[in-house]
Amino acid sequence: TIDDVVDVVQEEVTEDFEKMAGILPSEDTYLKTPVFTLFKSRILWLMVLMVSAMVSGALMTHFEGAISALPLLVSFIPMLMGTGGNSGSQSSTTIIRSMSLDEIELSDFFRVWWKEVRIAFLCGAALALVNFARIYFQYHDGVIAMTVSLTLIVTVVIAKSLGCILPMLAKKLKLDPALMASPMLTTITDAASILVFFMFVM
Repeated sequence: TIDDVVDVVQEEVTEDFEKMAGILPSEDTYLKTPVFTLFKSRILWLMVLMVSAMVSGALMTHFEGAISALPLLVSFIPMLMGTGGNSGSQSSTTIIRSMSLDEIELSDFFRVWWKEVRIAFLCGAALALVNFARIYFQYHDGVIAMTVSLTLIVTVVIAKSLGCILPMLAKKLKLDPALMASPMLTTITDAASILVFFMFVM
């Protein structure tokens, strides 16, 4: 019946949302699910992401000399990481949705990637322009403004590229593309943004 079809669709959409948020799918409704069951569905991904996020910390430790020489650099890292994560999430959400509706096939990989790269350059350039003006007028330092702005462009390009590559790669490997959404993607783009930033600084 139509009701049965709607129920299945709702269950599939709910499962995808849970996976995209780093939660193991639950069979029951939220209020009927015991606290410990919800804990078990969330803790695994939180543990994996916490450990993987240590890579970002290790990278910052590696570039401790640059941070000591110019402490101001640290203040830009949350913005770069956040922008990268948000950019990647936009792309992955769009790609995962398009794949679920059969609008995108694996054979479209290069078309999709090239489209996301162009979008990334436009988004990155617009963000970099605003960021350059803000930093320059606030700190009167063109070098720092340029460094942060260039990092922003590269970070957005990397994030949006990963946002389309990872879900399509997951599908190729017969995995659920939703697994490659926000949590995992954000962790990877965080490390990438720090690495790119300090490569420009050095």
